[in-house]
Amino acid sequence: MQLDDLYRRVIMDHYKNQRNRGTFEDGAMTVELNNPTCGDRISLQLQVEDNKVVDAKFSGDGCSISMSSASMMTEAIKGKTYAEALELADRFSSLMKGEEVEFAEYEEIEALSGVNKFPARIKCATLAWNALRKGIGEDSLDN
Repeated sequence: MQLDDLYRRVIMDHYKNQRNRGTFEDGAMTVELNNPTCGDRISLQLQVEDNKVVDAKFSGDGCSISMSSASMMTEAIKGKTYAEALELADRFSSLMKGEEVEFAEYEEIEALSGVNKFPARIKCATLAWNALRKGIGEDSLDN
């Protein structure tokens, strides 16, 4: 099996079996973003405690890339401090720019590396990560 085929399978698995899809009843930080270019939209919810992402969920509609990326991201950020989650977001941004980035502990995220060959799809892949940045942002590090 070629690497591209494997990556496609990982992306489709996360699209068809989305991890952490849903909403929290209450007490969650909620960020809503959309990609007006293609119509993707996401509502990211984070349960936070002491500048740490305790749990994460998302809802929304979009293409396989945006929903798969959200699924992968919510898996990766659980239990991370704000600084660690933002560092993952920075690494993901570098990946989308075509830079060599290793996600050894989150190999599935690397499946999205091929998106950088299709500039119009980069916004799809980064939608959830941008919602994360907006939610916890640099100013949240001081709280």
